[in-house]
Amino acid sequence: MANVQYVSAERLELLKQELKELKTVKRKELVERIEAAKALGDLSENAEYHEAKDAMSLLEGRIFELDELFKNVQVIEAPAAGDKTGNVRVGSTVKVEVNGKEKTFQIVGSNEADPLTGKISNESPIGSALLGSKAGEAVEVTTPGGTTVYTIKHVE
Repeated sequence: MANVQYVSAERLELLKQELKELKTVKRKELVERIEAAKALGDLSENAEYHEAKDAMSLLEGRIFELDELFKNVQVIEAPAAGDKTGNVRVGSTVKVEVNGKEKTFQIVGSNEADPLTGKISNESPIGSALLGSKAGEAVEVTTPGGTTVYTIKHVE
């Protein structure tokens, strides 16, 4: 069974638009480039032809990647109004204390992870360690740099 790929509704829409653009516009442009390069003659020494074929290969790879993602996608939903469990889950914003400093993370799917903006993947060492925990709990996170304790202050 394939892994579930978590994405926000906004990110899903952007990925759908990207796929549509790749299939309808970019693919057509590359087919035209390949045909124009073929018309130049000897394909064995035709750099334009080989570049266009390489670009087509990359494009088809991205289309395949997106098609596979859509087979396993799950949209991150906000917790229901009555959900007061307070457990960290994909989509949660978590305020933690680590090494005397407060940090805020949003747990997202791997496709949206951007650690520089505080968006960490549910598959990352920190993200996976925080999942299922509640405010007030201390969580040990093991990374290649060692083990660090994260104390959960608040979960949204």
